[in-house]
Amino acid sequence: MPPAMTNLMDLWAAHSQLSGEDLVTVDFLLPTGIYIQMDVPREATIQHIKLLLWKQAQSYPLFPSLGEMEGHMFECVNQAAVHEELEDETRRLCDVRPFWPMLKLVTRNCGRAERLLDSKIGVLIGKGLHELDALQDQEVKDFRSKMFRISEEKMQRVQLMTWSEWLQACFSPQLEPGGGATPVTDGVNDKQAEASLKVTMHFDQSQDTASLKVWPSTIPSELMEQALRKWLTTHGPEEEGRQAEQYVLRVSDKLEFLCGDHPLIQYKYIKACLQAKECPHLTLVQVSTVQAMFEKEISAIGAVVNRKSSNPPLPLPPKRRGPSQVNTCVWEVSTHFKIVLIKGSKVNAEETAKIQVRAGLFHGTELLCKPAVSSESSGRSEHVWNRTLEFDITVSDLPRMARLCFAVYAVMDKVKKQKSTKNAHINKYQTIRKSGKVHYPVAWVNTMVFDYKGQLKTGDIILHSWSSFPDELEEMLNPIGTIQTNPYTENTTALHIHLPDYNPHTILFPPFDKILEKAAEIAGSSDCLPMGRGGKKFHIELKEIMERDPLSQLCENEKDLIWTLRYDCMENFPQSLPKLLLSVKWSKHEDMAQVHTVPREPVLCIDSGNKLVDEELSQYLLQLVQVLRYEPYYDCALTRFLLNRAQCNRNIGHFLFWHLRSEMHMPAVAVQFSLILEAYCRGSIPHIEVLKKQVEALSKLKSVNELIKLGTIKNARSKTKEAMLTKEAMMTCLRQSGYTETLSDLHSPLNPSVLLSGINVEKCRYMDSKMKPLWIVYNNKLLGGDTLGIIFKNGDGTRGLDLTLTWCISMLLMMIHWNKMCLCRIVPYGCLATGDRSGLIEVVSSADTIANIQLTSSNVAAAAAFNKDALLNWLKEKNSGDALEKAIEEFTLSCAGYCVATYVLGIGDRHSDNIMVRSTGQLFHIDFGHILGNFKSKFGIKRERVPFILTHDFIHVIQQGKTGNTEKFGSFRNYCEQAYLILRRNGNLFITLFALMLTAGLPELTSVKDIQYLKDSLALGKTDDEALKQFRQKFDEALRESWTTKVNWMAHNVVKDNRS
Repeated sequence: MPPAMTNLMDLWAAHSQLSGEDLVTVDFLLPTGIYIQMDVPREATIQHIKLLLWKQAQSYPLFPSLGEMEGHMFECVNQAAVHEELEDETRRLCDVRPFWPMLKLVTRNCGRAERLLDSKIGVLIGKGLHELDALQDQEVKDFRSKMFRISEEKMQRVQLMTWSEWLQACFSPQLEPGGGATPVTDGVNDKQAEASLKVTMHFDQSQDTASLKVWPSTIPSELMEQALRKWLTTHGPEEEGRQAEQYVLRVSDKLEFLCGDHPLIQYKYIKACLQAKECPHLTLVQVSTVQAMFEKEISAIGAVVNRKSSNPPLPLPPKRRGPSQVNTCVWEVSTHFKIVLIKGSKVNAEETAKIQVRAGLFHGTELLCKPAVSSESSGRSEHVWNRTLEFDITVSDLPRMARLCFAVYAVMDKVKKQKSTKNAHINKYQTIRKSGKVHYPVAWVNTMVFDYKGQLKTGDIILHSWSSFPDELEEMLNPIGTIQTNPYTENTTALHIHLPDYNPHTILFPPFDKILEKAAEIAGSSDCLPMGRGGKKFHIELKEIMERDPLSQLCENEKDLIWTLRYDCMENFPQSLPKLLLSVKWSKHEDMAQVHTVPREPVLCIDSGNKLVDEELSQYLLQLVQVLRYEPYYDCALTRFLLNRAQCNRNIGHFLFWHLRSEMHMPAVAVQFSLILEAYCRGSIPHIEVLKKQVEALSKLKSVNELIKLGTIKNARSKTKEAMLTKEAMMTCLRQSGYTETLSDLHSPLNPSVLLSGINVEKCRYMDSKMKPLWIVYNNKLLGGDTLGIIFKNGDGTRGLDLTLTWCISMLLMMIHWNKMCLCRIVPYGCLATGDRSGLIEVVSSADTIANIQLTSSNVAAAAAFNKDALLNWLKEKNSGDALEKAIEEFTLSCAGYCVATYVLGIGDRHSDNIMVRSTGQLFHIDFGHILGNFKSKFGIKRERVPFILTHDFIHVIQQGKTGNTEKFGSFRNYCEQAYLILRRNGNLFITLFALMLTAGLPELTSVKDIQYLKDSLALGKTDDEALKQFRQKFDEALRESWTTKVNWMAHNVVKDNRS
């Protein structure tokens, strides 16, 4: 074990009390068996340390046996206690941060370029590729082999691109969804769309700017020509050689290019400026600059791909053809499906309990037949059954995606009173099955019936189970859970089963063409064609069913109607595919075959995603990553779709990487996500260094955060002393060269088009909450003088999951803004989960909390919440004249949007530090820790007693300080009602998005029951008039009971008087 860190600095930080000033003592183990201990510079690169070791080793025995220095590399155990190969020797020792200061020298055994790439990918994704190499899983090997080939072909195609093709492919312009040939003007009024647009032009490598007036329909090439003409008028004839073809157009403060010949108003950045009534800033960048970027990336690809392709392996000799393998179609096996339950080991249950195993066959969440139950077994941790469990379904009727689900549970006598709290968690899941008996689950595990090749599984299998249960169980089974077994096998319950052979030949599920042949055969032998029952009556009934929310239950009669009218469904109701699939009798292979003849088969759901523009795909990317959890096989249509789109657009690739990387600590998806991450990195080699820089920077921020936490614990007695010491330690740490270099010149993880040049240390601080989040201020590399704030959160318990939730809710709020709802000025700030209980949040500039605004205007904290003039006076201080009128309009529209959004989503904990206002007037909410009506309570009394926050000081601003200004208030109320109706029209989409997040680990979103709040708040199932009546009642209630909010705010202000 390492020594306890008793000082404020860790071993690898400069000025550490554990070592000397700049040196660290490292133990070196040589392959010759020689041990050398020497002091090396903490900030030296691995390459430099190896050179120092080589010089030192010359005076030791067996030095000639080492051979060439380049033939060796170091290995260490990293901070995650995982073996790591240090192939990338440009890294510094203080960045590697070994768990123990010991390095082992080993001999390289393959090509340097390949090993270096593998090492970089392993460090980047947080899982060494040698761990994947060691997995004895043929599916893993086949997937990696396929992705390796596809990725290499992708990189070779990039090498053949021109710089302009590369720019378009890697940095696709961010266009408005549904742009097409017609300029998108949603959210821009007619006057703005028709009036000329004022653009400020910057010139690369020059301080000069020019102001131009152009039409919104102007294309980038025309704008560049106008800018160059203006340049000539101010710089004289010596600049006449400049041509528009020598430049590309870039957003001034971002690495975002306006490629293509689209009208300016179709670019997302330009439209956002128009909506905010701001002047767009664009920069003319020389083509040579972009070409240099392109050549650098091509060089990075060539270092790996060319080396491989220049030495192709010799072709294998042709295989001798032996007797062809005979396979049996699963439809030919009429035997009932059965398994042999052999035994269970390491069963964690009380000794007095008897153990049973329940097994069920599922397709999705549909139970295919009655579950099979074992006999009761007594014992301690080992339970032997050796019993065959037979299911009431033939092998021929098993669907391709059938999964076998097991539940191990204890049977105990019913206890009248629970005296002991030893097994208090059991009560949460206990279910009375028989008179006087209580069953409670011990473990669960799932496995697929067919393997990834479509072969029916046979033989002995050991299934290591999971012990954490969801809130909802189907017959005590968990069909929605992962089909991966628990990798932590040491203390987990293991089920030993045997899947029998039904045929001497391999049993295969038929390919797609055979399924269609079967469907045609069934249709040909049927007495009548598969036509709908027709008639207006059935059409009306079908329409009513299809308009229900996606999670509504279908009765058997409704399923029969949908199945009978399946062709009518797909023709008249294009969105009916999910309900059609729920109506299929998956336990009959005849029905399963016929569903594939419906015009839109299930696989097209992914294929149709190719029609999504990049901006639309980005909105749903987080949910699609969560869907990957439900995929039973590594190589699936969704995985390939996401990889293809990510490798064609650097922005999508960036967020796909972080959505996957942030969940690598979860054992159920660690292998699957690491395989996808490896495939992405191999198909995006130039992106590796960019992402690697971000990972290293986040590691440094984590070290700073832990340093501050340690300092606050040691100085907990004196808050003043604590603040001084930890602030000083933070500043000292951030100024170290090891930190400044790592934290500088990187792409922002929150927005990869933003380049961060370096930290403004004087403006950095940590926040006064339990986990001491860091408030980091960066300088914008592309626009001098511009700063950006980032909050880094780490170790915030389950609240780390709120980072994912905040991102999800921000995305939904953004959809309100962009979905033809130009009236509501939503401020969607960036939020990104980056790891286990850690992540980043964007700081919205020029904004302050309601609490700070109120406290600043009052000498008494208790009275501050009741000062209705404070907010309006603050806006008057920040704005004057027309700017004030615009700020009040922005406040009104943003307040309307958030009133509706917080009501529909049931967002709680709305104290005055969780609501902020920008100096330009936009109101926005932060910290979505409590959603779907899970409001905080104290002494059994709910703190939130209003549907949403609408206080009289908000109304005072909306009415421009005039009590009788009913016209402005009426407009505000109308905005709220319009926003609510728009959300209702998108209700099914919102419910689907939340349903996809059920497995994300969010504490308040774990079951379908949690989504019921969303259905109730949107009044789904009611008419618009009925829903509007309900919303108006809630609106009146919020206004009438707003005094309770002020009381809560008063208490919050008194407890936390956070005036600076």
